Amino acid sequence: MAWLAFVLELIAALTLLGLMLLTCADVAGRYFLGNAIDGTTELTEMGIAILVFAEMPVITWRGGHVVVDILDRTLGDRMLKVLGLLSALLISGAFAFLATRIHSLAARSLRREEVTEYLQLPVGYVVEYIALMSWATAALMISYGIYRLLNPPAEPSAAQTVDEAGEPAT
Repeated sequence: MAWLAFVLELIAALTLLGLMLLTCADVAGRYFLGNAIDGTTELTEMGIAILVFAEMPVITWRGGHVVVDILDRTLGDRMLKVLGLLSALLISGAFAFLATRIHSLAARSLRREEVTEYLQLPVGYVVEYIALMSWATAALMISYGIYRLLNPPAEPSAAQTVDEAGEPAT
């Protein structure tokens, strides 16, 4: 998994670098040369899609999503495991459903040869990429849920726990 995460993070990092350079060049061209770069908006939209969906599988596998644990102290460990697996199944199913719908939209876009307005770039390939990354996220979400079910996280030690005020617990 480490090599896959590295490749996806490399894609995200290079995309972000490209977006930063594009934005700098566009602003410099606009203010110093009186001419912006044509198609900057299209390239930015595509770059953000590539960036976000390259990171989704990595964040999912690392468990980096926002988690609300209000009921963790009141529910037992068994119930937390059941709820964790249920949430993994629901999220995975939602991503798989969305990926299937997005894939059909990508196929339609490729069939119709849809392109962007100014640069005439094919849209279907980016949409297909979003579908593939959504399927990967769905697969990693369910595998993460099963992994967490079989290997629960270690309990924090007394030195690591904090009270409601954010002070270290004694």
